[in-house]
Formats: sequence, structure tokens, C-alpha cells
Amino acid sequence: MFLSKSFGYALRGILYIAIMQDEPRKVQIEEIATKLSVPKHFLGKIMQQIVKAGLLRSTKGPYGGFSLADKTLSTPVIKLVEITDGMEQFSMCVLNFKYCNGLNPCPLHYEMEEAKKNYLNVFSKNTFGDLLEDSKGELLKSLTVS
Repeated sequence: MFLSKSFGYALRGILYIAIMQDEPRKVQIEEIATKLSVPKHFLGKIMQQIVKAGLLRSTKGPYGGFSLADKTLSTPVIKLVEITDGMEQFSMCVLNFKYCNGLNPCPLHYEMEEAKKNYLNVFSKNTFGDLLEDSKGELLKSLTVS
């Protein structure tokens, strides 16, 4: 069970937009991609998935860009895992054994089941707003390149 680049880019993008929400403008994809040092077109596709899922709003035009949806900050991070990576990883065998379960476990079954429960718990109990509780300046510095 590993999280994809899509998840990482999406999480960083949402947090960047959240930090910038105090400014009276939408955040454009070029700015996000440049500040996060990620490929613009790949990030754009990911961000559109997040818009479709209702975590972000997107406005077209010269003053357009992305902004947070009303309930984004109160949404658990697991929603983003679901959007980008899917929930199957929490029920699949990490060694991809076809018949791995409690009755027929793979060599890592019991350890990984515990780890998966812990990941699921962390992502389920923490919201995007929880991730912003520390200093926004420090978070911004850790998200961006410059």
C-alpha cells in the first residue's frame, strides 16, 4: 500500500490553495504548478478530478482559477485518497497474492493489516483543516520549492 504521485500532488495543491484563500483571487494552475514544482498538465488533470468530486471550485477566464469548496476544510483526507488512488489498496494483499486472507495469509498479512488499519484511521480522522493548524508560513515553505 503506497500512495501515488497523484495523491501527493493533489494534497499539496489543496493545501496551497487553502493557504492562499485569504487573498481576493483565484489560484491559477500555472502558479500552483510552479510553486509546487510539479508538471502543469498532470496537475491540471488531477485538479479537475478534485473539482468533479466537489472539493474544489474552478472558474474559467482571465481571472479564473481554483478555490476551495465550502466544506473542503472539514473533509477528511481519506476522501482525497478515494478520489486519486481508490480504496482497494486497503483490502488488497500487499504482495498481490490472489487468495490472501485471515484463513490463508501471505507472509506479511497480519503486519500489513495492522498498518492498513492505522493508515485508514489517520486519513479518516484528519481533515484538510487539521493539516493547516500549524503556521501557514511554515507549511507553505514545506510545500513549495522557493
